[in-house]
Amino acid sequence: MPRTASPPRRPLRVQAGLIAAIAIAALVVTAVAGVFAFALLRPEPAATSSPAPAHETTSSPAPSPSTSATPTPPPAPPAPPVSPAAQGCEGSSTLMTIWAHPDDDIIFANPTISDAIAAGRCVRTVFVTAGDAGKGMDYVRARELGILRAYNAMRGKDGEWDATEIALGTGVHLRRLTPRDDARLSVLYLRLPDGNITGAGFDATAHATLSKLYDGTEASLAPVDGGAAVTRDQLVGSIRELASAFAPQSTLTHIPRGSAFAPGDHPDHSAVGALIRDTLTSDAAVGPGIRYFVGYPSENLPRNLDGAVLDTKVDTYRIYTQQDQVIRCADRNACLKTRKFGEWLQRSYPKTEAELQMG
Repeated sequence: MPRTASPPRRPLRVQAGLIAAIAIAALVVTAVAGVFAFALLRPEPAATSSPAPAHETTSSPAPSPSTSATPTPPPAPPAPPVSPAAQGCEGSSTLMTIWAHPDDDIIFANPTISDAIAAGRCVRTVFVTAGDAGKGMDYVRARELGILRAYNAMRGKDGEWDATEIALGTGVHLRRLTPRDDARLSVLYLRLPDGNITGAGFDATAHATLSKLYDGTEASLAPVDGGAAVTRDQLVGSIRELASAFAPQSTLTHIPRGSAFAPGDHPDHSAVGALIRDTLTSDAAVGPGIRYFVGYPSENLPRNLDGAVLDTKVDTYRIYTQQDQVIRCADRNACLKTRKFGEWLQRSYPKTEAELQMG
């Protein structure tokens, strides 16, 4: 067979250049792939803060924020419930007076009460016992009527009084009388049993007494009008509730047990004075304004009332006695000649806490 000619060979340098070109291309592809891989795998850059607006001042650095969290203030305590005994006062201030029996106020604390009424103050008077003397509700109602007429005399105007039955937040029930034409005054009756001057009580009320309730030897006292029995805690709570409802600038009551002026006083007087002192002395709004009036033992102190002041006091008392079948006097002279009462009427001795001479 005839032989064919072989193709001419490319020079070696051309082959070397081709190899180099292929190598360079491979390197380029590898590099590009690496760049894309880096871009896909690297983390997002942190956000930068925006520049301050043009109108803000940047000449001084802003203070560093505190690292501690601002504490959340505790919720405000709920407001105490408004007592059904609360009465607004349109006078200059309120005087609260708390006594054992109807007539203790006008015998021992006048002319302080009558002066307060004349000055336009609000007066809220509370009687803890009914002063029943074991005689029943007819006698109680008569004494209560006598008190209302005495207060009419002190305010210088006759008029009808509206009666309201009130259930305190403590569960204690009381009867409130207010002049129809003068809301500055009110008289409240709890009607607990009279403890007798001997402290032994009366047969008609099973010898229940306020002193026994105070001492804890009696668990409760039932009002003489047939109402629900009252415990010592309820009575204390009621005193606090009334003080809160009336917000008095001053408070009048009896000399408490333990005072140098207590021996010889009615046991009911001393028990009421002790209850008020125990309950309200620590009240910063009420305590400083409490005045304790010397009771039966005042007859041993000098007479300190006379003239027109004494005349007015005696006449107020006389008006009251027209309803009291036990103690009744027809005129000034008869009232002043009444055994013991005539001496008490000519005196009035209020004592501060510092003057009580507690033993």
